[in-house]
Amino acid sequence: MLDTVLAALEASGIATHLRFSRWTYPAVNAGHVLGLALLVGAVVPLDLKLLGLWPAVARRDVERLLAPVAAVGLATAIVTGLLLFSVQARDYASLGLFQAKMALVVLGAANALAALALRRRGGGRPGLEKLLAAVSLLCWPTALAAGRFIGYVI
Repeated sequence: MLDTVLAALEASGIATHLRFSRWTYPAVNAGHVLGLALLVGAVVPLDLKLLGLWPAVARRDVERLLAPVAAVGLATAIVTGLLLFSVQARDYASLGLFQAKMALVVLGAANALAALALRRRGGGRPGLEKLLAAVSLLCWPTALAAGRFIGYVI
């Protein structure tokens, strides 16, 4: 059944357009890279702040500036990633490296939601906040690297 769904996705109009377009696929790919840059570029300094770097800078200021940037980056990466996936859905879905990347993205997003929930409850658990920041620092750059490696194996 999954193979049928993936084959239908590959046969969709948007996937066909992307596959044969001279400019749309590269534009979507560039959008994906931009989304990743916004996401990882915001998450890494935010996590480093949570781990204790830049003690003179107010945490709230860092969060207020970087959290929306990370959210926009994640949304952009998801939308463009789905479009890119549609072009070779069966090939990507069967690739262990892609599966690992997706697992890291899901873990990173769940981790971010847990950190947000903790902050909304008032925080007060620095050990847990540091653990969540460390998990985030592991997930997002590793997912980024895995995604870049996919281009060399598919």
